[in-house]
Amino acid sequence: MTHPIHIGVGGWTYEPWRGVFYPEGLTQKRELEFASRRLTSIEINGTYYSTFKPDSWLKWRDETPDGFVFSVKASRYCTNRKVLSDMGESMDRFLGQGLTALGDRLGPINWQFMATKKFDPVDFDGFLKLLPAEREGVRLRHALEVRHGSFETPQFYELAARYGCAIVYAEDDEAPEWPRIDQPTADFTYARLMSSREDESTGMKTDELDAVAARTRGWADRGEVFAYFIAGAKVRNPAAAEALIARLR
Repeated sequence: MTHPIHIGVGGWTYEPWRGVFYPEGLTQKRELEFASRRLTSIEINGTYYSTFKPDSWLKWRDETPDGFVFSVKASRYCTNRKVLSDMGESMDRFLGQGLTALGDRLGPINWQFMATKKFDPVDFDGFLKLLPAEREGVRLRHALEVRHGSFETPQFYELAARYGCAIVYAEDDEAPEWPRIDQPTADFTYARLMSSREDESTGMKTDELDAVAARTRGWADRGEVFAYFIAGAKVRNPAAAEALIARLR
């Protein structure tokens, strides 16, 4: 059985996309409406830095079509701390801002950790215990984006699997020291692809996109997939996402 695949980019407000991805003359307030009909998912990353009002979440839900899914990047105040199990108040503030208003358009939450954060099994167990499985009747799925080599250990994989959390597969050619962990620890896969290049009209060469498509199909054999072209040559990321969507049809 092949599970659903959601492909997109990080955010939707980016001036260099205007006239490249967004048509000339499209008003900024209609950019999400446009992007959500060309892509199948978007990672909301502004939530890493600040919170949004409930009306914003309702607006985003109403501007997107059925079947479209957002993922949400968790607040840095939850993850950028020495003792992760102390994040309870910050987590409540993050989860309580209104994101459950997305309803069935809410995909996973990405909890991103700094590259200096090392794996401490007791610390991470305390953190994962705090992550709720639902809020206000909406299912919450959690993905862990780690950037230190100490996480490349079966002890971390087993811990993530115990709590049903995905480990983000993060691929960045400019940060080869980051671990590229591809482990089936949840019923979905979360991938952040950060190797697009500006000199390629679709962000990647044909053979590279074919390889990403093959890997994505493999992920879909084991569960739902959320994959995002992020950073790298950001101006090319929408084109890369559209090229991957076309290959997977």
